[in-house]
Amino acid sequence: MTMPVILRTVAELRGHVRAWKAAGQTVGVVPTMGALHEGHLSLARRARAECGRVITTIFVNPKQFNNPEDLKKYPRTEEADAALLATVPVDVIFAPSPEEVYPEGYSTNVTVAGVSEPLEGKMRPGHFDGVATVVTKLFGMTMADRGYFGQKDWQQLQVVQKLVLDLNLPVQVVGCETIREADGLAMSSRNIRLGEAARQQAPVLYAAITAAADDIRAGQSDRMAIREAAEKMRAAGFERVEYIELRDAGTLLPSDDPTRPRRMLAAAWLDGVRLIDNIPV
Repeated sequence: MTMPVILRTVAELRGHVRAWKAAGQTVGVVPTMGALHEGHLSLARRARAECGRVITTIFVNPKQFNNPEDLKKYPRTEEADAALLATVPVDVIFAPSPEEVYPEGYSTNVTVAGVSEPLEGKMRPGHFDGVATVVTKLFGMTMADRGYFGQKDWQQLQVVQKLVLDLNLPVQVVGCETIREADGLAMSSRNIRLGEAARQQAPVLYAAITAAADDIRAGQSDRMAIREAAEKMRAAGFERVEYIELRDAGTLLPSDDPTRPRRMLAAAWLDGVRLIDNIPV
């Protein structure tokens, strides 16, 4: 098994990408913050199937953490990540330092208004500015033709699609299905922080919003179905349900129009860990 090349600088990365493009190859990028799991690997495999060359970026982006403790605690497992990516295999891992991404004097931020403001945007002020800024930079650094993102972070996916549209970036954004554990829990790097008992309770989040979506399709009122979902989660041991919302899938504005694609999005705390999930309705 050949390990992917790990590059640290934009100059090195661009040298590789220019050679690939000169040979007529399509370049796909999978942006990650490391601590990789099967969800990330599914994105890399999709990129591998659709592109001539694949870059996975590993960068714990300080700009998207509104809590410094969270940034400090975020797992950094580059060696294990590289071994996993070798199984795909990807061609290059781009793992720059914070100084390479945000050199001294850096002063530009990207803000995507509207779609970034409710839900996660409200709960985590500044988070999506950090996401939009680093994704714009990674698209520029990698010169990728396609970018691959998971639907688990549905709002993030909408933010990225909007910034690409608004800024005329020459990248096709590919949203990929959420990968779940056998019991339904959406895969996330945060899941490893759940204690044993909490890990058993965690799938209730997905089960509760799935039941609520089924009830809404069957004609139950949105509000009643959502209230029942929150009650199920509290009864299962969730400390706090931050939100369960039914929104327009594209704009993320509140929606009571069942003729348009809608998404149910949820965030809740269990065992001191913040879990998010979403499903189509």
